[in-house]
Amino acid sequence: MSLATIPQASKWASNFLNKEVLPTNISYLVQYGKVKKYGENGSTMLDLDDLKKYYDSYNGTREMSWKKNLGDDLNWTLSFDNLREKDTTKHVHRLHPYKGKYIPQLVEYFIDSHTDVFKKEIYFKAGDIVLDPFLGSGTTIIQSLETGIHSVGIDVSEFNCMISSCKATHYDDEYLQKAIKKLISSLDSFEHDNKIQDFENELLAKLTKFNSVHFPGHDFKYKINQGSFDEYKFATEKEKEFLPIYQKLLKKYSIKLKQDILSSFLDTWFIENVRREIDHVFQTIKQEKDVKIRKMLALILSRTIRSCRATTHSDLATLKEPQLTTYYCYKHKKICKPLFSITTMLNRYALDTLSRIREFNELRKPVHYSILTGDSRIVNIFDETGKKNSEFSEILKKQKIAGIFCSPPYVGQIDYHEQHAYAYDLLGFKRKDDLEIGPLYKGQGLEARRFYVQGIADVLNNCKKYLIEDFDIFLVANDKYNLYPEIAEKSGMKIVNQFKRPVLNRTERDRNPYSEIIFHFKVK
Repeated sequence: MSLATIPQASKWASNFLNKEVLPTNISYLVQYGKVKKYGENGSTMLDLDDLKKYYDSYNGTREMSWKKNLGDDLNWTLSFDNLREKDTTKHVHRLHPYKGKYIPQLVEYFIDSHTDVFKKEIYFKAGDIVLDPFLGSGTTIIQSLETGIHSVGIDVSEFNCMISSCKATHYDDEYLQKAIKKLISSLDSFEHDNKIQDFENELLAKLTKFNSVHFPGHDFKYKINQGSFDEYKFATEKEKEFLPIYQKLLKKYSIKLKQDILSSFLDTWFIENVRREIDHVFQTIKQEKDVKIRKMLALILSRTIRSCRATTHSDLATLKEPQLTTYYCYKHKKICKPLFSITTMLNRYALDTLSRIREFNELRKPVHYSILTGDSRIVNIFDETGKKNSEFSEILKKQKIAGIFCSPPYVGQIDYHEQHAYAYDLLGFKRKDDLEIGPLYKGQGLEARRFYVQGIADVLNNCKKYLIEDFDIFLVANDKYNLYPEIAEKSGMKIVNQFKRPVLNRTERDRNPYSEIIFHFKVK
């Protein structure tokens, strides 16, 4: 046995893997029971042999097992498995959650000026214009700003456009800082229900005591990771055992969980006190006179309330039913509770937002961008851009767009409006679910696929009018039904290359091998 402290293990792992491994990365492995913890009273130690065994099994077999499941044509370079989560969620990319987005490094790989054994030519250069007709959370726009390329993004969802616009906007730092400080302090003036705080304090004390006995941190997680322990059976028993304690406290403090009316998303998915706090903060935001700042503050609140919905920690992206009781958490491996206040999350996200915007301001280049709310099948890009930025509109008409980089919706996988239902409720945006291409609610049947193919082709045919003659189009898709050859045909294009990449970091508890293809389209 070769014991080491966390900083020592960090240095060893950095040398072993030939990449930076921070002490926080090692702490994560210990915290989640990936490697066994030794030492007491704060002196955490771990066995370097145990750590080597973990890295050997994780890195040595992962690529081989994924290729066995998904095919030998998998381009592991595009997995970006050498990057930390901190890198793939850099600066403003983490300002708001968005289900179905790709990592910024994927965009960067295709639009920057490097070449390698897989990318044999440069597709975009500084000063070019790139288009994303399925804007989503704005990853392509942001990376274009960082790379020095003009960009246009289009989305049918008004909220998606708001997310992207908030990320891309250049703010007055001093003014934004004051507005965020005011936002944080807005809850201080709220008439708090003190019994909520007293209730939470006693509940947390009892949870801490219960969890320390039945779910002893690292040892419990390590036991689960060894694979010989029935986690579900044990968790179910302990969940039932703690429930009467929780119910007794609810009664003691007369805590009201459900709201009186359950007609909207905000009524259903938020505990009474949380809803009252949300409404109070939103009224504060509405008093802000600067439109750009008001939108950013609303985005901070939206990010906050997404994390404060009455659901389990492992199901934040896919809601099942309101979680109003204590429960066994498959993410944290202990009994967790619903949130009864937004204060902590609001403070955390507000300060995080300010920090990320400042970081991005140091990186962004002085290029144009335009974010258009509309249907990419019919929108007039020149006209709509002209309404927002006449200077950029002239550049667009003169240069035309060099190409497209985007991730169209995957057929029958996500309801794009529904994932942000709380924000549509709060902000009063009009939903346009009927204009979504390939939504989850329409399924993946033959008819749904037919409409999907036609929808994507219609988008490409409309956008093609604004592109240069020798354009390059890159579409990121999980094409399990082999629809993209037909899409290319219907849009008068051909597929000249395909890059098949593994998707390593996925939402929630789904860790099954999964790949997507970057299709390279050109004119026939």
